[in-house]
Amino acid sequence: MAKRAKARLPRGFRDIFSEDYKLRREMLDKIQAVYESYGFEPLETPAVEFVETLGKFLPESDQPDAGIFAFQVDEMWHALRYDLTASLSRIMAMNKDIPKPYRRYQVGPVWRLEKPGPGRYREFTQFDIDTVGSGLMACDAEICMVLSDSLEALGFNRGEYVIKVNNRKILDGLIDIAMANGDDQSRQNQIAEWFKARHNNVKDNKIEITPELEHEHKLDIMRSIDKLDRIGIEGVIQILQKGRRDDTGDFKSGCFLTENQIAPIVDFLKLDCSSRAKYLDGVGKIELSEIGQEGLKELREIDEFLTGAGYDDTRIAFDAQIVRGLSYYTGPVYEVVLTIETTDDKGKPTQFGSVGGGGRYDTLVMRFTGQKMAATGASIGVDRLLHAYKSKVTDSPKTATQVLVTVMDRPRLADYQQMAAELRAASIVTELYLGKKPIGKQTKYANDRGIPIAVIVGEDEFNAGEVTLKDLKLGAELASGITDRDEWSKGQPAQMQVKRTELVEAVKGILARA
Repeated sequence: MAKRAKARLPRGFRDIFSEDYKLRREMLDKIQAVYESYGFEPLETPAVEFVETLGKFLPESDQPDAGIFAFQVDEMWHALRYDLTASLSRIMAMNKDIPKPYRRYQVGPVWRLEKPGPGRYREFTQFDIDTVGSGLMACDAEICMVLSDSLEALGFNRGEYVIKVNNRKILDGLIDIAMANGDDQSRQNQIAEWFKARHNNVKDNKIEITPELEHEHKLDIMRSIDKLDRIGIEGVIQILQKGRRDDTGDFKSGCFLTENQIAPIVDFLKLDCSSRAKYLDGVGKIELSEIGQEGLKELREIDEFLTGAGYDDTRIAFDAQIVRGLSYYTGPVYEVVLTIETTDDKGKPTQFGSVGGGGRYDTLVMRFTGQKMAATGASIGVDRLLHAYKSKVTDSPKTATQVLVTVMDRPRLADYQQMAAELRAASIVTELYLGKKPIGKQTKYANDRGIPIAVIVGEDEFNAGEVTLKDLKLGAELASGITDRDEWSKGQPAQMQVKRTELVEAVKGILARA
């Protein structure tokens, strides 16, 4: 006898059933309407790309195929996409005649070969919005405005969310100054120690310090800062030094900075961010390299556009702690944060936190063309946002089905089908019961599914040219307040008989009262 397959899911994957699927579709429709109101248009790309198309951009990945689902076909390495931005960059490189600025949105699943955990999956859905072909900071401001409008369209009120903005150039400029607190030889030694700590298999003590290696070290410093909300300031300091061991015992090697180099970074993270004006004023008083000053200028331009459009600090704020982990960001970066309360894995109250983010990536298309192409955009984590959106939907139906046509006399199945067809022709979502259970079990099936109306027709009704309609929702409400069987039998306001020719209008009447 052949061995039976075991019904199970791989770790990090899940099934999505009807209720969540429909609620997600409703949420995406609302977001899409906002995107399109700004002139953004849809785009769809394949789930599989060449590994070289995706590039090495995932946080803390040392190899191009690390963190992704990769496989070889015809001697070429392919992979499931880990985000939607790399595919967009390929599109722009392959289709140079696309009118620019090109505004696009895209929704779809992405895959990452990372350690799964509570609320962290290896397959998840993203909803992206991007503008390609313009370097104006007005584009970055507009992305933030669209994100803000989208959350409000979903029912999140002012004070329940905030779009946080920073600029990677400011961080670049800050790190440049911080690293200047030491001579060139010390700097090279730091990078060498950092590299050897990350690559345990390095045998040669002589490591060539290239500009690329210096850039990777700087990115690791940024990623360490990006962990602030999870591990706190002391944890960040430990990672900026030689490393940190977390609660599980796992050790994360550090960046090997000195106390003098860490001090200006810590001071920066403690800037007053209670308003955009105060943040800009605070950054203006710290020492930055030329690239950092350029980043400050860009944030001032974004602030000017946001203020002119009427988006104040309660909707879009500047925050020193926003970094974003992906390495391809070149300027402004954004984080979409929900401030509503939820509970953590241990049941303790906590802020819901990030549901998306993005930034400017002017050099991503350059990998294909050799020339810069300005681009900026953001991605919403659909699965995480859906979890929060559920709290905003107080009366979400379990099903879109409005009517169940029950079947009491199976030889007359064609007659029941005709009733269902008439209701559908009147734009009433109708299901014909195709099981073999008695009428009581059929109405229970409708109740369990959340179908509000049942059509019941037996031999007597057929002979009299009538149908019985049961308002199951009203019936449940009335039954909850009646305890006397005789009282219930005196009248059935939740049940009525109408002429067969009046079926559609009678159902419409019940739906109108709901």
